[in-house]
Amino acid sequence: MSNAISKTGVVKALGAMSGTSLDGVDAAIVETDGSQIYGFGDSAYRGYSKAEREILRAGLGCWGGAAATAAARVVDAAHGELMAGFSDYDIAGFHGQTLAHAPRQQGTFQVGDGAALAEKLGKPVVWDFRSDDVAMGGEGAPLAPFFHFACAKYLNLRQPVCFLNLGGVGNLTYVDPRLDTAEQPGALLAFDTGPANAPVNDLMQARLGLEMDAGGKIAQGGTVETGALELFLAEPFFSKLPPKSLDRNDFSEMISLVGELSDADAAATLTAMCAAGVAQGMQHCPEQPRVVLATGGGRHNPVLMQMLSVSLDCPVQPIEEVGLDGDMLEAQAFGYLAVRVARGMVTSAPGTTGVSACVGGGVVSVPGHR
Repeated sequence: MSNAISKTGVVKALGAMSGTSLDGVDAAIVETDGSQIYGFGDSAYRGYSKAEREILRAGLGCWGGAAATAAARVVDAAHGELMAGFSDYDIAGFHGQTLAHAPRQQGTFQVGDGAALAEKLGKPVVWDFRSDDVAMGGEGAPLAPFFHFACAKYLNLRQPVCFLNLGGVGNLTYVDPRLDTAEQPGALLAFDTGPANAPVNDLMQARLGLEMDAGGKIAQGGTVETGALELFLAEPFFSKLPPKSLDRNDFSEMISLVGELSDADAAATLTAMCAAGVAQGMQHCPEQPRVVLATGGGRHNPVLMQMLSVSLDCPVQPIEEVGLDGDMLEAQAFGYLAVRVARGMVTSAPGTTGVSACVGGGVVSVPGHR
């Protein structure tokens, strides 16, 4: 919609993200013209309560119905509450919560009402980022790569680098900052690497009533079951060329592969599966990156980070080591993408989602225009 924001110049965008780990909502401000990043602003986090997480978990895999409606209510309330605490911004990017993702079948399904959020906040809100990409034959994910390219430019990086997001699902973005724009062939390659925190979180929840293996403490005391790891790596997903994407529950049978193992051995094995998926994915990079910058909750797990260090041929470090915020990067990404959508710029490309041509996605909702 043309009256969302001015067509040129630097604006402040508030992005919000609720990921597949189901831990809570991140919100953060980025200053951008939709191409370059000029700076970062305030950020905040609002965790989901145990009851809210149970409602969201019940909605996973649903394409509609009562469980999805209940999940949508939680998502809308949590985002509205957190984002209402910000005032100094021009436009918001609202991802919502992915409940189901099968781009070659039913499509992709995120709950959350961006139009209602725009009315609540009194600001333009960009949402439904993935549908147009899927409609044009893309995977609809991952969507952060254009932001990753801008981050590499912001950091003045001169050599290829990888951004590794370790959320519920792992995804990798290979960036070649020697090229001028993200749209250029070869500038970006992005894809999901496999499950990351989701199976370990689910194991902890099912066996111990815990939200996660905090600090990798349980996995640290275990031994990896190599037979289960080999069965995991035999999955067809790993031999498929990127771009490729996953639903959070695509590897839910991983829990059964470790069903007979002790808590510690099961946690160690599931953590090793995440690292092994990343190592397999790195083989698709056009050339060796200078460094892998880890974001998302998994970077806080020293066991996972050690496994990655051993299995990858280049350094792996938390993204904080280059001055970015790994907890807020995805929220910042959707603020950045909101500006791109509002200004008619593309948000995904053949190298990031496999879409047939560069495409912009997203719906812009302006208060008073429902």
